[in-house]
Amino acid sequence: MTSALSTIKVLDLTHVLAGPFCSYQLGLLGADVIKVEDPNNPDCARGRGPDDSLNAAGLGLNYQVQGGNKRSLALDLRQPEGIDVFRALAKNADIVIENYTTGALEKLGLGYETLHKINPRLIHCSITGYGDTGPQAEHGAYDNVIQATSGTIAQCGGIKPGVSFVDYATGYAAAFAVTAALTQRTQTGKGTHISVSMLEVAMQMMAPEAAAAQHAAPVSRGKEAGIASYDTKDGRLMLGAFRPVQYRKLAALFKSLGHPLPALETIADWPDVWAIDENTKAAIGNIFMTADADMWVSRLRAADLPAEKFKTLSEAVNLPQLAARGYFQNGHDGAGPALPLTAFHLGGESATLHKAPPALGQDSQEVLIEMGWDQEKIEKLYEAGIVT
Repeated sequence: MTSALSTIKVLDLTHVLAGPFCSYQLGLLGADVIKVEDPNNPDCARGRGPDDSLNAAGLGLNYQVQGGNKRSLALDLRQPEGIDVFRALAKNADIVIENYTTGALEKLGLGYETLHKINPRLIHCSITGYGDTGPQAEHGAYDNVIQATSGTIAQCGGIKPGVSFVDYATGYAAAFAVTAALTQRTQTGKGTHISVSMLEVAMQMMAPEAAAAQHAAPVSRGKEAGIASYDTKDGRLMLGAFRPVQYRKLAALFKSLGHPLPALETIADWPDVWAIDENTKAAIGNIFMTADADMWVSRLRAADLPAEKFKTLSEAVNLPQLAARGYFQNGHDGAGPALPLTAFHLGGESATLHKAPPALGQDSQEVLIEMGWDQEKIEKLYEAGIVT
């Protein structure tokens, strides 16, 4: 993939999932991402994952899946000398990304207003649970907490989805905002501050439902028959007959197999879809029980209807489709764990990992030398524990 952001320098003050995922996307697009971490309290994701030996080495898979194509600077921002180093870095940076609690960086003297004076072209992206204004601006949050307060868990029948989708959607939203700000900067010559709210991202992921919940005359409708899951002889099937015309295609398929359902043959519009009764839904379920899931997937696809058999995550990650697209890469040298790349191709090409997720402080000296600092000054920082 063309290194679209090869001239961009990013200072990455993020931890856990949302922020690191944002900066990882920029790194995959060629940006020089410097991950700045506390030497004594680094990104906690380094210690999380299924491999305890990697966790102990600070290279847990929760960290690695969004740690590649970055450099690591272990810098103590609780010390004045560490603040000076970061401010010096900010002079020549394009982007700062951070996901600390609202106001935390201001207290350190590294808030947007301060850094903007040092570098007016700097784009400062703040990722927080609730945004930087409002009564909950200073409340901390994680993905699961946002799922609870946003109504996501209630919308899912009281069961929390077993993935951190709010974190990753927030990372995407932040990366999108950052690239928009880069475009704006070409027009104005100035940087800006970006405030990304996990709560608002969660609402955005449920936009139709969130809008309906505020409608003056809310309507309660059952699950639509065409976009539901059904048991088959050997597994569960997800059907994707969404539009009215697709219901008619489904009816034609059933009829050709000797299972006519007249109620589906006359579906013409959305009210017809919503009016499908429970008896018809039960009949659909009975029809799907007449064959196995793979047979139904084959039949439905032949009828131009989307459908898939339920897969485990272990099955899904080994799909030939993902392999054909090159979505996973086994480390930068082909020998490491399978790590995800971008979910898009640019100019027909996927992104690549050219640098392994770094150990804590792996690139500290390199970064300081690039800043033009002499060896004596660098050694003093190491001796004082400001840098490791």
